Formats: sequence, C-alpha cells, structure tokens
Amino acid sequence: MVAFNLPKNSKVLKGNRFKLSRDVPNKRALEIYRYDPDSSNNPRVDYFEINMHECGPMVLDALIYIKSQIDSSLTFRRSCREGVCGSCSMNIDGTNTLACIKHIKDVKGVVKIYPLPHMKIIKDLVPDLSDAYKQYASVKPWLQSTMPSKSEKEQLQSPEERKEIDGAYECILCFCCSASCPSYWWNGDKYLGPAVLLQAYRWISDSRDESSKSRLEFLKDSFKLYRCHTIMNCTNACPKGLNPAQAISRIKSSIANIK
Repeated sequence: MVAFNLPKNSKVLKGNRFKLSRDVPNKRALEIYRYDPDSSNNPRVDYFEINMHECGPMVLDALIYIKSQIDSSLTFRRSCREGVCGSCSMNIDGTNTLACIKHIKDVKGVVKIYPLPHMKIIKDLVPDLSDAYKQYASVKPWLQSTMPSKSEKEQLQSPEERKEIDGAYECILCFCCSASCPSYWWNGDKYLGPAVLLQAYRWISDSRDESSKSRLEFLKDSFKLYRCHTIMNCTNACPKGLNPAQAISRIKSSIANIK
C-alpha cells in the first residue's frame, strides 16, 4: 500500500482569536491567513472582530485597522488605495481581487482573506512575485523602434491604431489573473501566464513597435503560450475588467498568420 506524506507545514491550523470586548451592532468578522516561513510553525488562520464604525468600508481599510489597532505583526502589501498600483492583490471570499476596491459589505458572513493562490509566500498575505516579474521582463515590455531616441519627431498613431492597445495598457500587474489560472499553477516555471501574455500583446498590437514578428517568434512555444486552454478564469478574476484570454487568442491567431 502506497503512503503519501503531506509537505512540512502544509496543514493550516486554527490561530488566535481577537474578539470584541462588547457586542456592537455593526460588527464584522474576518479570518486572515498567517504564515511566517522563518518560524517552524504551521500556517494558521486568525479570527478578528472589528467595529465597522471605527473602520473604513473596504477590506484594505479593515486590514490597516487590524494592523494598527489589534495585531501589528500582520503583513500585507498596499500603496495607492485606488485600484491602480496592484499591490494589495489577494484572495478575498474565494476570489482573487484587490483589497482596496473590495467592499466588506459585498461579502456575506465572515470575510475570509488569503494570499494569491499557488504562489510562494514571503509572509502572511505577501506573495513572492520574483518569478512573475522575471517572466514579465522576458517579453521585453518596452517600445522597440529604430527611430533615434533623440529624434525631434513624434511617433504618431491614428485614433484607430491607438485603440488597438485598449484593454491591454490598463493592466496593473496585480497578477490576480495568473494566480487564478490552473495552467499557471502547474506550469508556472514555463508558461508565462495571462498577465505577462497580456503585456506581450500590448506591445505586439502597438503600431509604433517594430519588433512584432520577433515577439511572436519568442512566444511560439508549446509552454510559453500554448498552455492556455481558454477556461476564462483570468478574465473573470481581473479587477480592472480586462480580458487576458482574448489577448492570448489574438496572439495565437497572429502566430498562425506569420508568413
């Protein structure tokens, strides 16, 4: 009989409970994933109760309140608080999203907060995005043109050409889409993932870029691109309402039409 052993520290335990000292009418409960790789302790889920009269309406407001008023060791990323920087991406109520634009009132019952799935965790709600950014750098996300950099001429686009990059340039690299993709979970070392492929498409579709063919040749790989099976998780997860699956399909079509 074959015996399977779970990896060390794989079991998530019940953690600390921080309950309000008195009952209040506007009380909300949150369960937050906690993990410190530098310790020998298993991951745990801590339980917090907060008075919404003392806290802002967003999940990020609740996290900041907990860190400042209850448990200063809680660790998470945040910056703009406007859904622009992508820093506070995490899994809230079972969906990858941005904590700064997720209303607590939109979650029924206990608000369950976890880091982005299938990523190495630096601490608590902070995923390690080092590999994702290396993949991002591999698609050369900048304009490649033979026009001299000190040229006094602008590289003009028609309104129609400019419209081609709509739905791609707005990506904020929060990686909610990549972290929702099963293909990226299993092949994250080879498959570039929806976020990076959307960024690649942004430059492929830019009329000012002169390296579209070489970009497509780079992506013409059974793992870099073709691990996408168009299950649309990425599109459903994107907090900016973008469609990475469509961009990936257009890349595939462009490769098929290379002469």
